[in-house]
Amino acid sequence: MEIVILDSGYKSYDFEKELFEKNGFTLKMHPDYKGDLSEKTEFAKNADGILVRHTRIDDRFLSGMKNLKAVVRYGVGYDNVDIDACTRHGVKVANVQGYANHAVSDHALALMFSCTRALWNTKSQVENHFGTPPVSDVIELHDKVLGIIGLGRIGSVFCKKAAPLFRELIACDPYKPDDHFKQLSAGRVELKDLLERSDVISVHCNLTAETKHLLNRETFMMMNRKPVIINTSRGEVISEDALLEALETGKLHSAGLDVFENEPLTDKEAGLANHPRVICTGHYAWYSDKSMPELQRRAALNLLNFLLGNEVEDRLN
Repeated sequence: MEIVILDSGYKSYDFEKELFEKNGFTLKMHPDYKGDLSEKTEFAKNADGILVRHTRIDDRFLSGMKNLKAVVRYGVGYDNVDIDACTRHGVKVANVQGYANHAVSDHALALMFSCTRALWNTKSQVENHFGTPPVSDVIELHDKVLGIIGLGRIGSVFCKKAAPLFRELIACDPYKPDDHFKQLSAGRVELKDLLERSDVISVHCNLTAETKHLLNRETFMMMNRKPVIINTSRGEVISEDALLEALETGKLHSAGLDVFENEPLTDKEAGLANHPRVICTGHYAWYSDKSMPELQRRAALNLLNFLLGNEVEDRLN
């Protein structure tokens, strides 16, 4: 039986190689992180199991597979995997849930502090404006309201870490019960109320058809308190055109972004990435010395257990 790793790029695949070969599987690795979809389809056509990062797994891709039984995505998000299509083709799907709760929530906090303390261009400030704050609206948090969009695993950990810093914490998540909000001491509100009341807004929802461009021109207009926007979820949750417009018109204080609509960044993102009130990082919020090996270990074990007929806790269909 054959295992294929698409979208390579991690430093080492020693764990996967040892695990699969020890259990009698042949492991093939595609050499490119990006690449032509049809070429990748041809490369993987005999695979019984696939480990994937960003390649689109849909009807078109699946129709070229001969033996495929399971797909596991390296990561929490799975917007590039068409779950319904996989189900129709009899392919089991899993992700890796909860592996980077602390890494991503730490990163969101770092972006939040960088924005509220105006740490966008510290070299220029030290060289040209020493002793003077770079902007007049450097923010203290103790009397502010934090709004969290999405109280899944990462959003909940972020909530626990950030709660002591703020006067009030509110959140919206239509898929979580009231008890979950109470356990986190978070006020349950609708999205409109959150946008109107929050001084800092941190986005932690999955990317779905429902959440694509959840923050757009209309919703930015609802923001009354010139908030800081933090996004460590998926770039497409925010309309970048609307975000840039809101920044340029002073509707927002600033933005801290680890994810973007186009990755790696294209010329389209230049205006946003270079905006004086935006701090950007390159989609590595998930990474830490602990989360990286856990991600690879659990993804490989999920795939192996699928192929051995065992239960997989992270199963998505």
